[in-house]
Amino acid sequence: LVLVTSDPQTSARPAEAVRIAAGVGAWKKAEVTLYLRGPAVRAVGEWVDELVDEDNFSRYLPIVRDFGRPVYVQRGAAELADLGEAPVPFEEIDDVRLAELTAQANYVLRF
Repeated sequence: LVLVTSDPQTSARPAEAVRIAAGVGAWKKAEVTLYLRGPAVRAVGEWVDELVDEDNFSRYLPIVRDFGRPVYVQRGAAELADLGEAPVPFEEIDDVRLAELTAQANYVLRF
């Protein structure tokens, strides 16, 4: 589970998290799940060109999408209202579902 909470408007950490998730998942030796919380939800928005290291979002989110599961985002996050048309499918989940994902994961990487 790659859990991202950093703000992609001010930090390169979310872009790096997406790059790492795509790279590890591409090996097909581990199932990788990406979860975005709070300001990190902006990473699935239409306007990633306003984010730090925007290239990583446009290049690697489609790879994450091809893992066969959605990108998970925080249900009710304020940033959801400003996403525009998301280029990748995402699913809003609550904290209970996040806890389930975390419990099922062998590893949790937090960015």
